[in-house]
Amino acid sequence: MYAIIMGGGRVGLALANLLIDSGADITLIESDESLCNEIAGELDALVIHGNGTSSKLLESSNIEDADFFIATTGNDEANLLSCILVRKYDVETIVARVSNPDHEEAFKEVGIDKVISPEISAARDLAQFVMNPRASKITTLGEGSAEVMEMTITNDKVIGKRYKDVSPGENFIIIATYQNGKLLIPQADNIISRGDKVSILVKRGTLDDVSKLLEK
Repeated sequence: MYAIIMGGGRVGLALANLLIDSGADITLIESDESLCNEIAGELDALVIHGNGTSSKLLESSNIEDADFFIATTGNDEANLLSCILVRKYDVETIVARVSNPDHEEAFKEVGIDKVISPEISAARDLAQFVMNPRASKITTLGEGSAEVMEMTITNDKVIGKRYKDVSPGENFIIIATYQNGKLLIPQADNIISRGDKVSILVKRGTLDDVSKLLEK
């Protein structure tokens, strides 16, 4: 996979390192020359000083071969312009960071494949933790209609029962268990043990009911 990232700030640099660790080839474009030089010394990738709104610069980064173009700067206008420009090169997937939620519709209107706000995502994660402190991890699905959460089973009323006697319930289904750190798909006749760590798909707004069933 080949990805071009525009923006060498905290978001862009963190993303670049994660993708490199996953085996992707990365080119990072940064307009600040001093930051560009700093990044070039620590990142195992091609780092180009310039602006992603320049066709000449994009072509020098082999934009025609890119599977992803990801605009991560903190400037919504620059991100939008670069993504519009990149569309003419038939890049398979274009992703843009948006800082102002009011700008999200404009990005979608011009056909950007994915629009992401790290700030809003972080705020939602914090709000989920405040509202659901018993869930160790939370992932929202279906535009917020459901969530995947991790819990530890401690309620004596379900311990010793088969998974099929408990799951699926009206508002949830246990989708995974963990043994020695290894993820397993629970089988219908598997017995629930105290301390079983499980991942659960839960309908939004029903976490309290599910917690009462599975936890003390």
